[in-house]
Amino acid sequence: MSDDKSGASYEVLSPWAAADPKPLNGLSPRLDDLAGKKIGLLCNNKRAAPLILDVTERLLKERYPTCETSIFNSRSFSVSALEPDRKGEFEDWIKGVDAVVASVGD
Repeated sequence: MSDDKSGASYEVLSPWAAADPKPLNGLSPRLDDLAGKKIGLLCNNKRAAPLILDVTERLLKERYPTCETSIFNSRSFSVSALEPDRKGEFEDWIKGVDAVVASVGD
C-alpha cells in the first residue's frame, strides 16, 4: 500500500494465480520411419489449409508409398474447443493414426 499527501492509496496485485499445475507428459516419441504407417492430416479449414495438406499428402505418398493417410476436416479453427459435438469422432480418428500433420492455413 502506498499513501501520498492527497490521502489516496493503491494496492498492487500480482497477476500470477495460485494453481495446482497438471504434470507434463512430454512429447510422443518420434516414429523411426513412415513406411507402412497411417498419417493423420488435420485440416483446420482456413483458406490455405486444404491446399497445404493436398501437397503434404502427395509428397508423403511419393516418399513413403506404403504409408496411408487419413484426413480430419474441422468445421472450425479449433476442433477441441469449438466442436464439442465432434469430440468422440476426433478421439476415434486420433486413435487410428500413428502420427498427425496439422495444417494452419493462414
